[in-house]
Amino acid sequence: MNRFLGLIFFLYTVFGFTQHQDKVDFTYADVYVKLLPQEKRIQGTVAYKFKVLNDVDSVFLDAKNMKFGFTSINEKVADFEYADDVLIFRHKFKKNETYSLGIGFETQPKQTVYFIASNYKGEIPVQPGPLGDGSDLAIEFEAVDQIWTQGQGKYTSHWLPSFDDMEEKVEFDLTLAVPNEMQVIANGKNIHTSRNTNGEITEWHFDMEQPMSSYLLAFAVGNYQKQEAMSTSGIPLENYYYPEDSVKVEPTYRYTKRIFDFLEEEIGVPYPWQNYKQVPVRDFLYAGMENTGTTLFSDGYVIDSLAFVDKNYVNVNAHEMAHQWFGNLVTEKDGHHHWLHEGFATYYAYLAEKHLFGTDHFYWKLHTTLKQLQEQSVGGKRESLLDPKASSLTFYEKGAWALVALRAEVGDAAFTKGVKSYLKRYQFRNATVDDFLQEIKTASKKNLSNFKGVWLERTEFPLQQAKSLLISSSPSIKLWYDLQAAQTDAIDYLSYWDATTSVHFRTALLEKYHSSLPQAIYEKAFSSDTIPIRQALFSSPDLTKIFGKDKLETLLEDESYITKELALFFLWQNYPEDREKYLNTTKTFHGLPNKNIRLLWLTLAMLSDNFNGPMTKDYFDELSTYTDPSYGFELRQGAFLYLKEAFGLNEDALTNLVKATNHHAWQFKKFARNLLDELWEDADYKTRLQDLAPKLNPEDSRYLTSKLKTE
Repeated sequence: MNRFLGLIFFLYTVFGFTQHQDKVDFTYADVYVKLLPQEKRIQGTVAYKFKVLNDVDSVFLDAKNMKFGFTSINEKVADFEYADDVLIFRHKFKKNETYSLGIGFETQPKQTVYFIASNYKGEIPVQPGPLGDGSDLAIEFEAVDQIWTQGQGKYTSHWLPSFDDMEEKVEFDLTLAVPNEMQVIANGKNIHTSRNTNGEITEWHFDMEQPMSSYLLAFAVGNYQKQEAMSTSGIPLENYYYPEDSVKVEPTYRYTKRIFDFLEEEIGVPYPWQNYKQVPVRDFLYAGMENTGTTLFSDGYVIDSLAFVDKNYVNVNAHEMAHQWFGNLVTEKDGHHHWLHEGFATYYAYLAEKHLFGTDHFYWKLHTTLKQLQEQSVGGKRESLLDPKASSLTFYEKGAWALVALRAEVGDAAFTKGVKSYLKRYQFRNATVDDFLQEIKTASKKNLSNFKGVWLERTEFPLQQAKSLLISSSPSIKLWYDLQAAQTDAIDYLSYWDATTSVHFRTALLEKYHSSLPQAIYEKAFSSDTIPIRQALFSSPDLTKIFGKDKLETLLEDESYITKELALFFLWQNYPEDREKYLNTTKTFHGLPNKNIRLLWLTLAMLSDNFNGPMTKDYFDELSTYTDPSYGFELRQGAFLYLKEAFGLNEDALTNLVKATNHHAWQFKKFARNLLDELWEDADYKTRLQDLAPKLNPEDSRYLTSKLKTE
C-alpha cells in the first residue's frame, strides 16, 4: 500500500507539477544569496508574493538538489514536500487573495553556477582540533576568482527555488553576499552595497522594475572595471572588463552605442529595462547569453584593435542585445515557438551589421547561411522551424531567413508596424508564432498561410525563393550567380573582378577559382588594403610561383593576426633556408586570445633544426603549460592539438587532458574525450593513462575510470 501511494505521489509530482500553474500568478521575489566560493556552495533565502486566481490546494517551485531550512506561508511556519526536484506547499489557497511564501535553502549546484579557479593554487591551514590533532596539516585549494551563471532554458532552479516554466513572469530583486574583494554584476540596478556585521562580506543589492522569466536571472562575480556610456534615449550602458584589459575596451565594445540606438529605432519600441550591462567571463558555455539587462559573454571576444578584423564581438553584441526585446520582453510560450527568440535575434543582429557595414555585407552574410542551409538539406537533415528539437542552424539561420522573406512579402512599413504591435501587445508576457503572425497579418492585410507553410512548417529550405531574393537585392550576388552559370573555359575572370568593388565577391572569387585566375587578379589582390582579400591569397597552392619571396614576406606585416599566422607557416614551409629569420621576426607575436600565433611559433621553433637549441625544452614546457586548467579552453584545445600532432603529451599535459574530460563547457569536454579515446588506441599512451589513473581524484578521473572498467 505504501509503495502504491508512493507511486501515485511520484506520478502526481511528475505529471501534475511540470506544467504552468495557471491558477496562481507569482509576481515578486526578494532573493538573498550568499556565495561560498571555496566550497562552491550557496546559502540563501527567497520570499515570493503570489496572487491566487482560482482556489487551489497547492503551489510548487522547481528546486534541484537542495536542502531547506525554514519555510513559511504568510510568515507562518509551513510544511513542504520535496521529491524529484520539486518543492510543494499544500494549503487551502483562496481565490483573489495574495500570499507570501518564504524559503531558506542551501545547495552545491551541479550546473548553472560556475566557480572558475584562477591559476593560483595555495594552501589553507587547518585549525588544530580540541585534542591538538591536525595542527600541522594543510589542504591544497584552487582560488576561485570568478563566478557566473548560465540558466538558459530552465536551469536557474539549480541555485534558486524558481520556475523552469518560462510562462511564470516575476519581478526579481536580488541581493548577493560575496567576499569583500569580489565585485557583483546582476540583473537590474545596483541600488547600494553594504558590509555585513563581521566586515568580511559585502552585500550587493539589485532592483528590478519589471517581471521576467526566471531563466533570465543572472549574476557574474569577479574583479572588473567598467566603461560607462549612455544611449541616445537615456539608457545607461555599462561595459565591463578585466583591469588588465583596459586597452581592449574600445575594440571589444566597438559600436555598442550605435547598435543600441539602431535597435531602438529599428524595432520602434523603447528598451524595456533599467540599464544594459555586458560582462565577459572565462570558459563560457556559448558565445553569449541574453540575461535580462545583463549579457554575459565569452572573454574570448575581448580583443585588441589588431584582432578586430579577424574576430570581433559585433554580431554577438547585436544578437544578445536584440534578445532584450525578442525573448526577454516577449517570451516564447514553449519550445515550439523558439523561432520568436533565436530567429528574431539573428535577423536583427544582421540588420545592425547592415547599418554598420552596408548592404553588401548583409546580403553576403545571408548568402553564406543559405549555403549552410542548403548543405543541411542535401545532407538529409531537414527541419521545421516549429520543431522544438530543431538544430541551432535551423532556429538561428533559417529563422532569420524566414523574417527576410516575410518582410519582402509584406513590405517594410507593414513589417515594422506588425513587429511593434506584437511587442507592445505581449510585453512582459508569453506569445506563440500565431500571435506574431496575426499582428503582421493585421498590419499588412495579407493572408500569411502560404508563408507559414513554406517557411515555418515545411522541413525543406526554400532554396530557389531565397536565391531569387538575393539576386534581386544584391548586384554583387547576382554577378556571382552569373559567374557560376558561365562556361568555365570561356570566363574572363578579370572582367568579373573589375565589375564590382564588393570585397565579398572578390574574396569568394579568389577562394573558389584560385587555380584558374590570371596573374593580374593576384596582383590586384596583393595590392589591396583589404585584409580578407589578402588572406584569400593563401587559397592558392602556387603563391611561390606567382610572387617572389620578398613580396610574400610583407604579409607578415599585415594588420591581422590570422594573416600573420598564415604567412608565418607558409614562409617557414616554403623557404626552409630562412626559417631562423622568420622565427626571430615573429618571436614576440601572440595573436588572438587563443594565442594562435604563439602556439604555432613554439611548434615551428621546436621543429626547426639548429634554432636556439638550448631553449627547446623551455618551448616545450611553455606549450605544455597552455593545457593547464588555469587557461581558457580555446587556448588549451590548440595546445593539446599541437602537442598531439608534433611532440606528444608529457605527464602534466596528459593529466590536464584527463581533467578536461569533465569540463563544464560541453564542446571542450567532447574534444577532450575524443582526443583521449584516440590516445587510448596507442599502446604506450594506454599504459601511461592506466598508470596515471590512481594518482587523480575520482571526479577528475571519472571518464578515464569508465574506460578502465571496460577493459
